[in-house]
Amino acid sequence: MSHLDDILLSTVRIGTYDIDRLLTSATGFFYEHRGRLFLVTANHVVHDAASGHRPSRLVIDLHTDQKNLTSAAGLSIPLYIKGASIWRGARDSGGDVDVAVIEIDRMAMPENAMYRTFSEVNMPNEETVIKVGSTLLTVGYPLGFHDQLHLLPVVRQAGLASAYGVRFQGLGYFLVDARTHRGISGAPVVMRMCGDGDIENYKLLGVHASRLEAASRDPKLDEVLGLNAVWYADVLNMLT
Repeated sequence: MSHLDDILLSTVRIGTYDIDRLLTSATGFFYEHRGRLFLVTANHVVHDAASGHRPSRLVIDLHTDQKNLTSAAGLSIPLYIKGASIWRGARDSGGDVDVAVIEIDRMAMPENAMYRTFSEVNMPNEETVIKVGSTLLTVGYPLGFHDQLHLLPVVRQAGLASAYGVRFQGLGYFLVDARTHRGISGAPVVMRMCGDGDIENYKLLGVHASRLEAASRDPKLDEVLGLNAVWYADVLNMLT
C-alpha cells in the first residue's frame, strides 16, 4: 500500500441503530486526550428530540490490515448503559453545543485496528493564521457516499465564511461556504498546514453540524445559501 494520508484514517462512517434497525448515516472522528480515546460526532447524531431520533447504538468500521484496505471489522458502541446515556454533550453561554463525544475502550477495538487520532497538538494557537476565505477541508460521508471497497471517506473543500475566533451570532460556531449533504454531520473541518499528510500537519478547526438557511429565502426565486455551521473544536478539551 502506498503512503495513505492520515486524515483518511482519522474519520469513520457512523451507522445509527435502534437495536438492529438502521436509522441514519453520519460521520465521526477520533480524538485522543491524555491517553484516552474518544469518538467525536454531532450531538444530534446520538440524540435529536425534535425529530424523535434516539438510536440505541452506533456502528463504525475500522481497517485491520495496513497492506489491504479492504480488510475491516465493525465495532458496535452502545449509547446507553442501564438506561443512562454514555455520551457527553456541552452547553455554553449561547445554549446547547451540537457536539458529542463517546469514550472508546481500546480493549474493545478490533484486533490490529488501524486508525489515526487528533489531539491537542492539532488545536490552533495564537501563531496559526486563519483568514476569512481560507481553504479548509471537510472529511466525511455525504449521503453515506464513500469508497465502499476500501472504506475511505471523501474530502471536500470549504471556504472560511466568517471571522474565525468570533462566535457567529453569539453562538459557539463559525461558518464555512461549502456544498454539503446529509451524512456529513460530525465531520472534522481541518486546515492543512503543509504538504506532508501526517496527522500532526493538520489543524482541527471544528466539527461540522448543519447547513444554514436564510429565513428570507424564497425557494422559488433563490438558490440555497450554501453556508454551514461548524462548532469550534476547543470544546473537545472540555468534553474529554
